[in-house]
Amino acid sequence: MVEKSTELIHGQVVRKDPARLRLTPNLQDFEGLRKTFKWSDADKMVEWFPGGKINAAYNCIDRHAKGKRKDKIALIYDDGEGNAQTFTFGQLQVLTNKFANVMKKFNIKRQDRVFFFLSRSPELYAGFVGAIKYGAIASPMFPAFGPDAIRDRLLDSGAVCLVTDSALKKRVYEVKSQLPELKHIIIVGKDVAENEISWEKEMADASDEFDATPMDPEEFSYMLYTSGTTGKPKGVVHAHKDIVQMHLSTYWVLDVHEEDVYWCTADLGWVTGVVYGCLGPWSNGVTQVGLGGRFDPERWYKTIQTHKITIWYTAPTAVRMLMAKGDDLPMKYDLSSLRALYSVGEPLNPEGVKWAMDVFDVKPFHDTWWQTETGSILITNFPEMDIKPGSMGKPLPGVEAAIVDEAGNILEQGEEGSLVLRPGWPSMMRQIWKNPAKYNEYFRNGWYYTGDTAQIDKDGYFWYVGRADDVIKTAGERVGPFEVESALIEHPAVAEAGVIGKPDELRGNIIKAFIVLSPGFSESPQLKEDIQKFVKTRLAGHAYPREVEIVKTLPKTRSGKIMRRMLRAKELGLPIGDTSTLED
Repeated sequence: MVEKSTELIHGQVVRKDPARLRLTPNLQDFEGLRKTFKWSDADKMVEWFPGGKINAAYNCIDRHAKGKRKDKIALIYDDGEGNAQTFTFGQLQVLTNKFANVMKKFNIKRQDRVFFFLSRSPELYAGFVGAIKYGAIASPMFPAFGPDAIRDRLLDSGAVCLVTDSALKKRVYEVKSQLPELKHIIIVGKDVAENEISWEKEMADASDEFDATPMDPEEFSYMLYTSGTTGKPKGVVHAHKDIVQMHLSTYWVLDVHEEDVYWCTADLGWVTGVVYGCLGPWSNGVTQVGLGGRFDPERWYKTIQTHKITIWYTAPTAVRMLMAKGDDLPMKYDLSSLRALYSVGEPLNPEGVKWAMDVFDVKPFHDTWWQTETGSILITNFPEMDIKPGSMGKPLPGVEAAIVDEAGNILEQGEEGSLVLRPGWPSMMRQIWKNPAKYNEYFRNGWYYTGDTAQIDKDGYFWYVGRADDVIKTAGERVGPFEVESALIEHPAVAEAGVIGKPDELRGNIIKAFIVLSPGFSESPQLKEDIQKFVKTRLAGHAYPREVEIVKTLPKTRSGKIMRRMLRAKELGLPIGDTSTLED
């Protein structure tokens, strides 16, 4: 049997000591549940209307506002400048009701597309959840989007309403003439033109009474556009029934308890921000923190200290940026409130897990794996489970995952192949907007193909290898870029690394690494050689970068994924493709 090389390198398993856990995990007896769990069991964790109808927003806000959590704080919004506002579930019920009534006034129809182009703010949360409560299809966009990215999404979706603000609306008007279906522009703030609608005025005038619309479980709740390597971004559409799995995965994986203060750092323009920075935690009645402003390590640590955050969900890129600032900075803050740490966006390198153990009082990051298309965490490191640093973890009960070859045959443990899932989990995307052919490409041989390659070890843990189109074949051997990047990051001079295959006459491809140096290191031939030797001693002789290029930054999506295809395109002079989800 082939063992995963990453596991051999990093060997140490993070053993969970039940005595050190502050609270008993919600998920107990994982192996037993794998055998007995049915999705109908999870249906009982959310509230339904007569006739089998449901509303995701009702489950997030109204059911708590009508019960004992009415006066519990639902949202702590911190603008990043030290100004914080709090909103109870009762107050959010009023705000979301008001926005639903604003949409009713302007004759927005059920399942019309309502988009939000706003920085994180109380208005964004209230509008997004209010639109879902009303029965519209809500879609948040990154506030960093340029005019082309805005046009592509609003045009393809046929959006009839856009909520934005005085500063961001300038970009919308650059493409407004190309958006014939966009009837209503609602402006948050003072600079409201004659043909625009004032958020403040309409919300002040609107009734605070509204009964959430009972929706068919398969009716759509939200949509998000994701970028591919070619063509325009595609609209991934999700249904109201997603709330069943959002609720359960938040409860089991993120392990929220009544007394927790939870912080997901993701913007709502990214699926993590929607599912685990809004809907899933609120369905569980938990207090959430929303932080405005840009990434700043001191501000982040201060946020944890000030709001006594207990559960923190962030991205590997952020973890690496915090690591690059050194271990002394977090020591200046009281971070003792933290109970559990999670990451998502791309695989978390083992070094990040080990760093957290050192810095956060033996609390490791739990890596979670999922996609915009899957709508919820599907493979993960559970709170009650030992962690193998670098591993994706194990599938959620109710989720069947496997590694298959090109014909769809299940492979043995240790063999590398396509990561696939058996379709039918509740939060699975329902369609690609107006593109059934694209949707059907995901499914074959009775499986949903994730586009990732992976392996399973002898204990049933999944190990990410790379995107199927990122895997490098060099001298006849297949090398996953992630394990090379993980080895690179262990070198003290390397803050971040991106790895690609570069065509080579002799070897088919060679491995080329693009490296961002840690503070205090400067480029030299000796340093590059030292880094190459370092990787060679940790991986096989063929799996080290024969070329090393030092760069200031790596191209990344706003969710923190390294865009290897852009590194490859730039290196080889190929078309770059859609870049709308890139960082600034």
